[in-house]
Amino acid sequence: MDKKKISIVSGCYNEEGNLQEFYDRTVKTLSLFPQYSYEIIMADNCSTDSSRDILRQLAAKDKNFKVILNANNFGPVRSGYNAFLQASGDAVVLMSSDLQDPPEMIADFIRKWEENYQVVVTRKGKSKENPLMFLIRRFYYRLLAKFSDTDHIIQNFTGFGLYSRKFMEALKRYHDPNPYFRGFVSEIGFKRTEIEFVQPQRKHGRSKHNFFSLYDMAMSGFVNHSKLPLRLATFFGFCLAGLSLLLAFGYLIYKLLYWDTFTLGLAPLVVGLFFFSAVQLIFIGIIGEYVGAILTQVKNHPLAIEDEKLNFENKD
Repeated sequence: MDKKKISIVSGCYNEEGNLQEFYDRTVKTLSLFPQYSYEIIMADNCSTDSSRDILRQLAAKDKNFKVILNANNFGPVRSGYNAFLQASGDAVVLMSSDLQDPPEMIADFIRKWEENYQVVVTRKGKSKENPLMFLIRRFYYRLLAKFSDTDHIIQNFTGFGLYSRKFMEALKRYHDPNPYFRGFVSEIGFKRTEIEFVQPQRKHGRSKHNFFSLYDMAMSGFVNHSKLPLRLATFFGFCLAGLSLLLAFGYLIYKLLYWDTFTLGLAPLVVGLFFFSAVQLIFIGIIGEYVGAILTQVKNHPLAIEDEKLNFENKD
């Protein structure tokens, strides 16, 4: 009888300092479970350092190490999701290659999967990253969970976890060119358990995420799983219209009572003009986020364009 397979899926961009250790620690952990075969899929997002050379060396040494070399940098979300959908295992582990997702936790995932959990996810209870960024992330997840249309949004969750074949088949029914995977996990459901862990510091290199990429992921979460921003725009519109009407009546009455002494002046007009203009721009931006999401869906571009694939010709 064929062995069940565990798939490990990750991505990299300029991770030359982490790749060998990632491979060694992952294979060492998988060796604890000889009853399963394995594959490791690594999607390279057009690295400019020696990452591709290291990946080729690993692929030549281990035929179970499969590599997708993208033709360009399609971003961590699209590239990682493209690789994730190509995993053929009975259980698929999604993780980062920067070692902030400890490979040793794969053993905990597999044991929980053997207890018939379809989804095993992690929550960052603590992190050795920048304390301010950790607090901002915690606040964001709490805000998203409170106002999301999807029940049970997972707190402090990055996608690091194990997903059964049943979950993977359900996921393939979604066709999103810019997916918010963390929301999909909550939306799809299935029997799930959560494991809390302390996220270690990055050993080598620097994070490839900047303010704009983090903002993009944050807005994707809200746009895909909450209509609250649009409803707030309507709510604030009514509130400000009512406030404006009350102020107008107040000024009218005050002017009638003190016709000769009361003058409105330019200051309230200037402040009011800039305030209402700012509110309009904010909510035009919010509407723009939703329109942009619709445009992305309509264009339906592929997740990534692959230049070369290594070891995918093997039939297990």
